[in-house]
Amino acid sequence: MSEHEPGYGVSSTKRDRVRAHLLDLIEEGTPGSPIPSERQLCEQLGVSRPTLRSVVDDLVRDGALVRRQGKGVFVARAKIAQGLAQLGGAGGHILTSVDGVWASRTLSFEIVPAGARVGRRLHLAPHDEIVRVHRVRLVDGEPVCVETVHLPRRLVADLAAEDLEGVSLYALLRRRFGLALARAVQIIEPTVADEQEAALLEVPAYSPALLFERTTQDAHGRAVEFTHSIYRGDRYRIVSTLELGADARPGRQSVLAGQWSQDAARHAGGLEGGLNPDPDWGAEGDGPGDDAPA
Repeated sequence: MSEHEPGYGVSSTKRDRVRAHLLDLIEEGTPGSPIPSERQLCEQLGVSRPTLRSVVDDLVRDGALVRRQGKGVFVARAKIAQGLAQLGGAGGHILTSVDGVWASRTLSFEIVPAGARVGRRLHLAPHDEIVRVHRVRLVDGEPVCVETVHLPRRLVADLAAEDLEGVSLYALLRRRFGLALARAVQIIEPTVADEQEAALLEVPAYSPALLFERTTQDAHGRAVEFTHSIYRGDRYRIVSTLELGADARPGRQSVLAGQWSQDAARHAGGLEGGLNPDPDWGAEGDGPGDDAPA
C-alpha cells in the first residue's frame, strides 16, 4: 500500500498515523519544545526511520516543526495571524456567485473514528464516529481544490456517498438534515501542494497553494463541519473590499471570496460574515450557490 496523506484512501497508512501523532504533539506542546527522538518515535509508532523522516520533513516544510542541526527537531513558533478586517467597517458581503461551473468528484467516503485532532475541532470524543469525504472540486472541468470534509455521523446518520453526486453539500445539510448553518471560523495560510495533491490538481509537485481550514457551526452552536482544503495558487485569489467612508460602521467585515476571473467581484451576494472560498456558502433556495455543488 502506498503512503499518503489522511483521507486519500480507504484505510489509514503508517504515514497517516505518524502525521496525526506528530500534529497532536505539536498542538499539545509549546514553541521551542523538542519532540521525542527518532528512535523513540519509531519504536512507539512501529515505523521505519525513512517513513518518520519523510513526515517530519513535510512538517518542517509546512512550518510546524523546526530542525536544528545537531540538536533535534522542535515545535515551531506560532504563525502570525492577521484578520482580513474592514477598515472602519460596514459591509458584510460574501461572494455567492463565482464564475464558471463548479462540480465535485468524490474520491473516498468513509465512516471512521474522529481521532484527537478532528475531534477537538468538532467537539467530539476521539472514538466518536464521523463521516469523512475526500474529494476534488472542479471549475469548468478543471481541478482547483482538493479537500477533506469531516461531519459528525450522529448529525448525518444516513448520509451515503451517492447523496453527494450533483448536489450542494450545504443545501443537503439544510434541507435533508435540518442543519441551519450559522457561523464559520476559517484560517487561510500559504502552502505548497505535495506530490499527491499536485497530481490531483494537475500541477507540478510543490506548486504554491492556499490552505483553508474551516469549522462551521449551526444555529444551536454545534460544530457540524470541519473541512481541510488545498486550493491551487495559480488559479485562485482572494479579493477583499474595504469600506472607508465616513458613515462606515466599525466591527464588520466586507469580503469577497475567491475569484475565478477578474470580473467575478461584480457579483457580490448578501450574506454577512467573513471570508469563505466556497460559492455555495450561505446559499438558500435556488440561489447561485445551489447551482455549485459543494
